[in-house]
Amino acid sequence: MQAFAIAASGIADATARFAASAERTARAPLDDLAGESVERIEAEIALKANVAVLKTADEMYGGLLDILA
Repeated sequence: MQAFAIAASGIADATARFAASAERTARAPLDDLAGESVERIEAEIALKANVAVLKTADEMYGGLLDILA
């Protein structure tokens, strides 16, 4: 069950990072466009990785329940 909590926390963090970067870009579009683009790409990758953790954990728990049933 800890994997679900860790992945959910990672998803929340990645979402917050993406939103903060988008907000900074909206306030000052030309200040650090390249850096903010990299930040959003990193946040997207982190989000996808945490979703993959959730899916894998779900499959593992499902397999365990099948074995125990």
